[in-house]
Amino acid sequence: MSQASKPAANSRAVIITCAITGGGDTVGKHPAIPVTPEQIAASALEAADAGAAIVHIHVRDPKTGKPSSELELYREVVDRIRSVNDDVIVNLTTGAGARFVPSQDHPHIGGEGTTMASPENRVRHIQALTPEICTLDITTMNFGEFVFINTPSHLRIMGKAVADVGVLPELECFDTGNVRLALRLIEEGVILAPAMFQICLGVPWGAPATTEAMMFMRDMLPEGSFWTGFGIGSAQFPMVAQAVLLGGHVRVGLEDNLYLGPGVQAPSNARLVDKAAAIVRALDREPATPSEARRFLALPRPAAGLASHSTMTAGA
Repeated sequence: MSQASKPAANSRAVIITCAITGGGDTVGKHPAIPVTPEQIAASALEAADAGAAIVHIHVRDPKTGKPSSELELYREVVDRIRSVNDDVIVNLTTGAGARFVPSQDHPHIGGEGTTMASPENRVRHIQALTPEICTLDITTMNFGEFVFINTPSHLRIMGKAVADVGVLPELECFDTGNVRLALRLIEEGVILAPAMFQICLGVPWGAPATTEAMMFMRDMLPEGSFWTGFGIGSAQFPMVAQAVLLGGHVRVGLEDNLYLGPGVQAPSNARLVDKAAAIVRALDREPATPSEARRFLALPRPAAGLASHSTMTAGA
C-alpha cells in the first residue's frame, strides 16, 4: 500500500464532500436540483447537517438553470452559507469556461455551447471570495460530446493565482495522464506539496469507475497526498465504499448522481450524504466533522464576513 493510500494518522474519520448542483444539463430532469443562490446555499447547509464536511459549489443562472460564472451569484451563495454555518468548508469550482464545441462551418472556432474563457477570468471569484478550497481540473479531454480544455499554461496561471490568495487547489484528475500532469505541476512548484487530489471516475470519456482504475490512480500519488475518490451515476455509492477501503475520502451529490438507489430519485443532497455516511459507518469509520477536516488539510477558519467585504465587483 502506498503512503498516499493510508488513512490520516490516528484517525477513523472520513471526509465527505457534497457536490451540490454542478453545471450539467440536469435542471428539468430532476426536481431537487438547486438553481438559485438561495436554493444552492440551503441544499449545502442541509448536506452539512447530514455530515458533509466540504460543500462543492457551482452556480447557475437563476432564470435559465444553465451554468454561470457570475461573481455575484457565487458571493450570494457563500454569504448565505457563512451566515448560518461558518464551520463547513467551502469548495468553489473553477471549471466554468473550459468547454469547447467546434462550429460545423469553422471547426477552429467555438460553436454553440462553447464557454471558453481566460484563465484569469476563471479564478476571479476565487480571488474575490477566497474560499478554503477550489477545484483545479487537471485535464483536457472529451467530456461527453464536448471537449473540456485545461492546457498546462492555463493551469499554471490559475494555480499561481489561487496560491497567491491562500486557497488550496483540489486537483481533479479524470485519468492517469491527468495525475502525471499534476505531478509535473508539483515538481514545478505551481502546486505545493502535499497536494489534495480528487480521483474522478466514470465520466465519459475518462477512466472507468472500477476498483482497478481507482487503485492505479491512487498508487500514482506522491507520498503524503490527501485524496478523495468518486464515481458518477450508479457507481457513486460503490465508489464510496471503494474509496474508504483504499484509504481515501469520498464525494457524493446531485452534481454526480441523481439517484438514491435503482430507479429511486434522490430527494435531496442531504439524503445522498446520509447514505454515504451510513456506508462509512458500516465500514467502521466515522464521517469527519468540518473541524477534523480542517486539521487534516491544514485549513484556517474563514474570516467573518469575508465574502461580503470583498471589493471586487461582478464587472471586475
